[in-house]
Amino acid sequence: MNLRPLSDHLILEQLTKEEKSLSGIILPDSMEKEKSQQGLVIAVGPGKTLENGQVRELSIKVGQKVLFTKYGPNEVKIKDDNGKEKEYLVAREEDILAIIE
Repeated sequence: MNLRPLSDHLILEQLTKEEKSLSGIILPDSMEKEKSQQGLVIAVGPGKTLENGQVRELSIKVGQKVLFTKYGPNEVKIKDDNGKEKEYLVAREEDILAIIE
């Protein structure tokens, strides 16, 4: 992936959750259901520039699982080195509600 977020932006890979029916059949996340609000942090920007010119580093690190606001992140599609298109989310630090531990 050749994305480098700016300022206080993060690149997230949306996590999907599988559900099982009563008989044990795995039901994948589908378009009819709401998408998960959990993501894996793929990249982080350098931080937010404050009014005094200093840069405040982000408190979120690459590799962490996070819970984000429903309508905050923007969806983008990026082609990888093999030409396969993959969907990512671009969010601001303020769109992150919690770190999942």
